[in-house]
Amino acid sequence: MHEMGIALEIIDIAESSVASRLKEGQVERIFLKIGKLSALVPESLEFCFEAAASKTSLAGAKLVIEEVPVIGRCEACNSQWTITQPVFICQKCKSGSIKVISGRELEIESIEIIEKED
Repeated sequence: MHEMGIALEIIDIAESSVASRLKEGQVERIFLKIGKLSALVPESLEFCFEAAASKTSLAGAKLVIEEVPVIGRCEACNSQWTITQPVFICQKCKSGSIKVISGRELEIESIEIIEKED
């Protein structure tokens, strides 16, 4: 399950990105963009993140995952569409010269921190 490795990387990146702010607050949510072609199962990633983060400064933080659709563009006619089936042929001109322009993403979009109450 490579979701655990990804979850650990998200924790490392988030902790190093907000280390100075964690004295004043707690990470509440981490917003991710995950492409449909990334081979990640969002539910598995959430489970692994929760388990891995439980003994870190991110304990209790939640992942908010936006799944990015697979978008293709035809190199022949420049048509663009959402690919929903494993058929990579232009819907307009039937060319097989397709470029995938989205759907492979794995990005931390933002990190939400709430202030600690004294």
